[in-house]
Amino acid sequence: MGISVRAKMLCISITHYVANRHVSFLPVLSGSEENKSFAKATPGGKLELYIDASTSAYDVFEVGKEYYVDITLAE
Repeated sequence: MGISVRAKMLCISITHYVANRHVSFLPVLSGSEENKSFAKATPGGKLELYIDASTSAYDVFEVGKEYYVDITLAE
């Protein structure tokens, strides 16, 4: 049985290193009715990623933009 959860996160910082980037996200708290709904379910937390420079995800994220994060049970 596949279990999945969707969160909505705000990119708060990107730190550039030689071979990768460190990208940090916090749950959205306000800005729209949808964000308020997400904030009730995930009022706190943090997501941090290190993204290798050789991947297509390297240039995807921008500080100040919101992103959906889908988490699905790996079976």
